[in-house]
Amino acid sequence: MTPITFWFDPISPYAYLAFERLPEALEGCSYAVSYRPVLFAGLLKHWGQLGPAEIAPKRDWTYRQALWLGHRQGTALQLPAAHPFNPLALLRLLMACGSEGMQPNRLQCERVLRYVWQGGAAVDDAARLAELSASLQPRGDQQSEPVKRALRDNTETAIAHGVFGVPTLELPGRRADDAPRIFWGADALDMVAACMRGDPWFESSWDGTAALPSAAQRRR
Repeated sequence: MTPITFWFDPISPYAYLAFERLPEALEGCSYAVSYRPVLFAGLLKHWGQLGPAEIAPKRDWTYRQALWLGHRQGTALQLPAAHPFNPLALLRLLMACGSEGMQPNRLQCERVLRYVWQGGAAVDDAARLAELSASLQPRGDQQSEPVKRALRDNTETAIAHGVFGVPTLELPGRRADDAPRIFWGADALDMVAACMRGDPWFESSWDGTAALPSAAQRRR
């Protein structure tokens, strides 16, 4: 059974799309998924990137493409009343659902992702948030330092593993001392499935890209 780490932030429509399609894409594979919430803004800050919603034309494209992808894969997706939004309350709620270092389970992640991406309502509505929290019955205090620290730890671990965006699916390397294999984006699910099914391309082409030299660098 292959362990898979699914790094995500509910702020991302692509994380929602990948989450919903994952069982279908990996049908027939033997795997176990650990769902690990991270602060997307923390990844962006570390790697020196702007988020898609911070570049005006890219923001428009992101929403259009997400709606199209949802339509194409048969996943109900409606944009929330405002986006981007501050996802910390949802991330901490997810972390509070685990206990003693555990991560949230698939059902808990599903409820939070669908809370954002179905119905078109305001994510930060206090009454809706209270209802969501009550339905999940978190084991810990969402505002406690252990819960906040657990979210920071997830984000720092993701960065240490080379995660730069969400969603990211992480598979172990071929050998115990190999770096994990990182697959970014909702459109990487088929690639993940091919890797798990033993496609020979991964033996011949995966590692070679790291050795490609750079001929120019843009000034920042």
